[in-house]
Amino acid sequence: ERAGVDMGPLGEPSLAPPWHGGPPPSLPWRMVEGWPSKPGLGNNGWDIALLVFWGPIGFAPCFFFMWLMDKKGLRVTVLLTSSLMVLGAGLRCVPVSDPEIRKKLIHGGQLLNGLAGPTVMNAAPFLSTTWFSPDERATATAIASLLNYLGSAAAFLVGPLVVPPPNGTAQLAAPSNTQHIKDRIEAVLYAEFGMVSLIFSAALAYFPSRPPFPPSVAAASQRLSYRRSFCRLLSNFRFLMIALAYAIPLGVFSGWSGVLDLILTPIHVSQVDAGWIGFWSIVGGCVVGIAMARFADFIRGMLKFILLLLLSGATLASTWFTLTCLTTVTHLPLTTATLYTSCILLGIFLNSSVPIFFELFVETVYPVPEGISCGVVTFLSNVFMGVLLFFLTFYHTEFSWFNWCLPGSCLLSLLLILCFRESYDRLYLDVVVSV
Repeated sequence: ERAGVDMGPLGEPSLAPPWHGGPPPSLPWRMVEGWPSKPGLGNNGWDIALLVFWGPIGFAPCFFFMWLMDKKGLRVTVLLTSSLMVLGAGLRCVPVSDPEIRKKLIHGGQLLNGLAGPTVMNAAPFLSTTWFSPDERATATAIASLLNYLGSAAAFLVGPLVVPPPNGTAQLAAPSNTQHIKDRIEAVLYAEFGMVSLIFSAALAYFPSRPPFPPSVAAASQRLSYRRSFCRLLSNFRFLMIALAYAIPLGVFSGWSGVLDLILTPIHVSQVDAGWIGFWSIVGGCVVGIAMARFADFIRGMLKFILLLLLSGATLASTWFTLTCLTTVTHLPLTTATLYTSCILLGIFLNSSVPIFFELFVETVYPVPEGISCGVVTFLSNVFMGVLLFFLTFYHTEFSWFNWCLPGSCLLSLLLILCFRESYDRLYLDVVVSV
């Protein structure tokens, strides 16, 4: 029964391509839709960064979705979220010939998908506590939180593979090629709309909020009220430390990966190669994250140690990538192999840290509800991502400053985790009190 229940929150996030919008930043999309071929050209050059910017903007009502999840359960929250995704994907499919109207519909669709973000990012710990026993929770959190990244991995490939980038702009400008590109883009949008609609129908047909019997003492225990939860979080210095340790590097990395093809273009990396780099970094992060979570379930009390390993690797990988991009200064070899390796390792280390962070948040502030504690940190992450993308709309002619933000944020996070004193209040309740 649990497998069927998981399809809602697990399948829902896996439809991340509508949020990431793989095709919009690509050269074929911009030219066919009449957008600038490079960021900064024309009056609407900031549109490209704005498409990614709608993600953090959509987190503005995050606290409402946290309240809804805590009071009404997962079913109501997931149905509302999936309906927003259906509307967002549908707006992008509206056949309008006017470029300005179409652009507004695309941005509206991205905003609606951004509004689905709070539930997509915060449901995993709530789900694992509600449905799974203590020796399965970290693994369940990892699977639920990382499966939504697989949709992002698909988005990295769908754009360049389904709508291949042309060799030159003159070739794309031919009427026959323009119509062909439009047809391919519309096929991608209709496919995304169909997938989101299928998930919404499945959740509507069967998706209970909780099991008949709680799987653990923690799942059955009383939680703090909404107001008391926020007071507890804001007054807990240890929580604020790990919240920043999560929000800063993950926010920077999300903004960076959202415009990865633009960052790699100046060093002559094709969109297809950029797509494969993003794909393998996400897939690797999912595999390593689930493996680390399973290890945490077997050997409890190791969450801080795991995070130290992952953040150390992320700091080294991001520094390697940044120095490689400055090959004229550092004289490091700039090859496809080095770019692939450094980017993929960075994605593996950071993406796999997400479920470990989530488990540590919940353990640190228990009995604060899982949705509220994780909602606060993901909101902070999107704030940092939004600030970074805001600066990108003005400083988009050169990306070295953007690359340096990565190792700086990873190093800061590593130092915060080093100073953090871990505790396992929820685990203590389940293991000691139940006995």
